[in-house]
Amino acid sequence: MFLRRSPAAPEVDALAGLGRKSLDSLRVGVIVLDTTDQIALANPAARAMGLLRAGAVPGTPVAHPIVRTLAGQVRRTGVRREVELDLPRGAEGSDFEPMGVSLRAVALGGGLVAVEAFDVTDAHRVARVRRDFVANVSHELKTPIGALQLLAEAILDATDGDVDVDSTRRFALRMQRESVRLGTLVTELLELTRLQGAEPLPDPEPVQVEWIVAEAVDRSRTAAQAKSIDIAVRGRLDLEAYGSDSQLATALGNLIENAVAYSDEGKTVSVTVHGDAEKIEIEVADEGIGIAPDEVDRVFERFYRSDKARSREAGGTGLGLAIVKHIATNHGGRVDVSSRVGGGSTFTLRLPARPPEDEFGLTLSEPF
Repeated sequence: MFLRRSPAAPEVDALAGLGRKSLDSLRVGVIVLDTTDQIALANPAARAMGLLRAGAVPGTPVAHPIVRTLAGQVRRTGVRREVELDLPRGAEGSDFEPMGVSLRAVALGGGLVAVEAFDVTDAHRVARVRRDFVANVSHELKTPIGALQLLAEAILDATDGDVDVDSTRRFALRMQRESVRLGTLVTELLELTRLQGAEPLPDPEPVQVEWIVAEAVDRSRTAAQAKSIDIAVRGRLDLEAYGSDSQLATALGNLIENAVAYSDEGKTVSVTVHGDAEKIEIEVADEGIGIAPDEVDRVFERFYRSDKARSREAGGTGLGLAIVKHIATNHGGRVDVSSRVGGGSTFTLRLPARPPEDEFGLTLSEPF
């Protein structure tokens, strides 16, 4: 058996200093409380997490009430306790996101209790987004499914006895419209899931901007003709982008469809291409209702609609712009919007005009 010789006093001091430096360098918050719940030790991470409060005596901090409660429970039972919670940041009523903290309290002996604190804010944020997403999906699916059920019942009533052909046809057309909306919603949910990392991106390839624009315009032509909207294309169509041709066409197509949906009859939607050796910018401008200033930053959120009534009337799912944002980001680009209420909106899709890995060092994970 190997027995290590007890270090001399200077070595003990050196090890103690090293231990304290190591503790202070941790991203995990650590607090040690004595038998009276006074702080025996606390590292900077614990202070940064807001686990210390100003005490009655100036310059003498006390542990957060939850930390003291956990320590008391461990001291009485001798059993380790763990809890997760959100701690508010900033003044009461502020817009600061709460900090998610996971606390673990362990007895050290002699009445001392150590409390570890882990920052789980990102995990809590993801959980909230997931809950909101599920709630939104459930709400969006509930509307067309409920409509289909009611329309099916109406058709059954219309065919009971003497057949009311006009009513049956009207209900059937409504069912068709709702089923198309439901199918579109499911398709876009699957597309968004793939873009968010469920499936790897295809290898980037050179794509002619002329093809992207032509494909995107063609997807919106029927809806534009129904409203007598002219889609005007101008600019440098001889440029070349890099990425997935189908995804880029989808992104631009969603922008054009969005412009058509929010434009009145007889207006014009403009698609303008600018670019050089490094980047490509495709602008989609409409003469529509515009977006309020407090909503501009939210239009790329999933299921967010600036005009809910008009969006539902046009059959929108609220996912189109979120898909555009993910496609742009995955291709090393971005999408921006400028708008004025009553003055229309301009969405700009910015993409790299060179291979993702060349002499300039640009990669798809580095938006310009």
